Amino acid sequence: MLPQFLVTVLLAISISTHVCYSSSVYEVLRSNGLPMGLLPNGVNDFRFDGDGKFIAYLDRECNAKYESELHYDRNVSGFLSYGQIANLSGISAQDLFLWFPVKEIRVDVPSSGLIYFDVGVVSKQFSLSMFETPRDCTAVPPPDVVDGGFIARIASKSLPSKLGYGLDRFNFMRAIS
Repeated sequence: MLPQFLVTVLLAISISTHVCYSSSVYEVLRSNGLPMGLLPNGVNDFRFDGDGKFIAYLDRECNAKYESELHYDRNVSGFLSYGQIANLSGISAQDLFLWFPVKEIRVDVPSSGLIYFDVGVVSKQFSLSMFETPRDCTAVPPPDVVDGGFIARIASKSLPSKLGYGLDRFNFMRAIS
């Protein structure tokens, strides 16, 4: 009885930690309710475990043009569940002249035809159809990704002193709380 129990436990563990090799990363995205074009052409390898953690390995860092430009690091990772990728790292989106790290991508209602990119402070929506097929990616150096503190420092130097005082007071209150 004990050997049969051990075999069952080991089988369960191996299934739950199974790394997906049999299908492409694009098929895994599609089967999880996401468009295949979220990742560009050039994915060499990927890992996907039973808990939803995935990592995709690209040939090189590159940019792909959609409605706005996306930058892909050599490694893109996150937690994949149906209709979303959470805790995302390795993708940055350009808005105006600034680059922002994309934290999450989600499709709330597939019939809406919309996909949302969360960059921390805001979410931007795009047409789902833009991401139907993987795009070619152009090799480029990594962008200077902007964080909220950097924006606050620029704004406090360029806006009137009253706003600068408000930003400084906000940072001071945040530092002591």
